[in-house]
This record gives sequence, structure tokens and C-alpha cells, in this order.
Amino acid sequence: MAKVFRKQNHLNINGSLYSIEDPVVMGILNITPDSFFDGGKFFSPDNALARVTAMVEEGADIVDVGAWSSRPGSKLISEQEELNRLLPVLEEIRLTHPDVVLSVDTFRSGVARKVVNEFNVNIINDISAGNMDSNMFETIAELQVPYIMMHMKGTPETMQVEPFYENLFREIVKYFSERVDKLRILGVNDIILDPGFGFGKTLEHNFELLARLDEFKVFELPVLAGLSRKSMIYRTIESTQEHSLEGTVAANIIALQNGADILRVHDVKAAKECIRIYVNTHS
Repeated sequence: MAKVFRKQNHLNINGSLYSIEDPVVMGILNITPDSFFDGGKFFSPDNALARVTAMVEEGADIVDVGAWSSRPGSKLISEQEELNRLLPVLEEIRLTHPDVVLSVDTFRSGVARKVVNEFNVNIINDISAGNMDSNMFETIAELQVPYIMMHMKGTPETMQVEPFYENLFREIVKYFSERVDKLRILGVNDIILDPGFGFGKTLEHNFELLARLDEFKVFELPVLAGLSRKSMIYRTIESTQEHSLEGTVAANIIALQNGADILRVHDVKAAKECIRIYVNTHS
């Protein structure tokens, strides 16, 4: 008899159960000068706050704040520079939207500890799955917040230099298995998997992952799909990032059909509408 996988359908947010039984939308807030799509637009705290307010009004379930760009070829900034960008924005968000579920996109355990303890950040989103800071897993165990870990081959600076896999899916499953085991031993219960579209993958790799997204059900953990306006979309439709919303919508619908629990997007309203149609079709 085939095994029935029972995926975790809630997260522990500040001691309360946060349902993801129906898929949710994570709105992207890049407070960077150089992110791949909207770099520079929300670099000032005032612009960042206005963007958060707009996303909340459009129905964002989670707001994910990132202070350094992880686009292909990007260079690291210092931890202090990351904090200099983050802290004023988080302060303004918490003053204006005290109840919004906040995620911070960082690979640094020191940043994670500070934003959780001082600004009640609810989720840590780590593109390196602990690879770029050996203290991250222990820090997440100490903080007891949900942890998004992404698969990436290499670093943002090197990841798109001829990425190669003997077996794409097997390597990513092994990568996640090793890290989930370590987190479980440390007592971390709320783990979200992000297969890392565009992070150390070719166009063909990305579409294979999208087609096989439902196979991550073996982990019985929530899955995040971050497809928004990425090159796999605009290259395929022979367009640009600016004109890739329709392609993103199509990719997000496929991700939902294949089991995505969280859509990480620039365009909140469009993603919420995708989910509404999907949920009504599957109710």
C-alpha cells in the first residue's frame, strides 16, 4: 500500500498555531539597492513602509524583508551593513503593523537573533540552509521560530557558473534530509523547504523542479515556491522581468497544483487571486 503523506499544515508563531492548510502568500520587500527586480525602490524606510502597507492591503499573509541581494553574481555586504539597513525598517513596520507576520531573509545567525529578540520577527528565511553560518541551526533552536531553508548550489556569486548535477532531485533530497535531521536533533519543529528556483540551476533544472515539486511531500513539511519574475519565466516567454507577471501567475498555479504551501512573490494581489481560484477548485 502506498504511504499517505500528511504534511504539516501549521506553524508555531509566537506560541499560536498559524494555519497554512490553505496556501499563503509571502510578499517580498527588498530593502537593497541592487536586487534583481526591484532593487533601490524600497531602500528608504519610508518607501519600505509604504510597500508593506500596500502588500498588507492586498492580502499578504507574511512579509519577507531582505537587506542584501542574493541575485546571481551578487557580492556579500557586512553584517553591520545588513543590520543598518534592516533595523530602521523593522522598527517602522512594527510600529505601523504590529501584528503582521514578519520574515527576515538572512543567512547570519547574529542578524537572526537580533531581529527576533528586538523586533519580534516571526520567521527566518535562510538561502544557505546553514551553510554560510555554522551557528545558524543552534540559533534557530534557541529562538524557536519557523525556519525556511533553501537549496542552493554554491554561493550567490558562483551559483550560476555552469551548475551541474548527476541527479538533480536525488541531490536536493539528500541535501534537505541531512539538514532536517540536524534540525530535528536540535529540537526545531517548524521547518519549511524551498527548492531554490534559480539558485544554482539551469533553465531545465528549474522546470524539472517545478514539475516534481509534489515529490517533496516525502518530508511531510511545508514547501515554499519562489518563482516570482525569475529568469526561468521571462526567458521562456521571451520577455523581461518587468513584463513577466503573466508568466509568474502561470508558474505559481503549477506550483500550487504540485503542492506549494507558500508563494513568495513581488505581486501579492495576483498571487492571492491564484490561491483563491486554486482553493475553490479543490474544496
